[in-house]
Amino acid sequence: MNIDKQALREEFLNMQDHYSDPADRERQEIYIAAEELLDELEAAEHRIAEQSAIVAAAEKLVRCKGRYHSELNYRALAKLFGVITPDLPPLEHENVQCADAAEVEITALRQRIVELESKLSKPVLLPKTNGYWDEQEKAYEEAITLAKRQVRLAGFRCEGDE
Repeated sequence: MNIDKQALREEFLNMQDHYSDPADRERQEIYIAAEELLDELEAAEHRIAEQSAIVAAAEKLVRCKGRYHSELNYRALAKLFGVITPDLPPLEHENVQCADAAEVEITALRQRIVELESKLSKPVLLPKTNGYWDEQEKAYEEAITLAKRQVRLAGFRCEGDE
């Protein structure tokens, strides 16, 4: 039996307006009670719909065989109740998304490596010494020599190195 609830509601409203005379009090009470019953019916149907999803998940859980199925059912129940499951590994389609993101990151890192290697191929230019310096300039020359040594130890080339 299918009930057109919207049509019933319109009929109840029409009848409440039509039977507004206090002498028709009994009819008004009947329509008010019928409308309340319609509200209860809609609420019960809503609860049944919610519980049918729970029953379906429980049936899956009962039929589960093996770890894979129990994990899928656990996920289904968690999704049904809005529970986050960080203890589970991502599903296959989630792995694809992670792999795509990792591939983008790997490409960016490879590009950065190429940039850094190109910097390594360019020699570091330090001032040249001519050997005709006074005492103060000789200290400067030693500093340049030490700087060149440290630059080479860091893996860079100095101009003049081949």
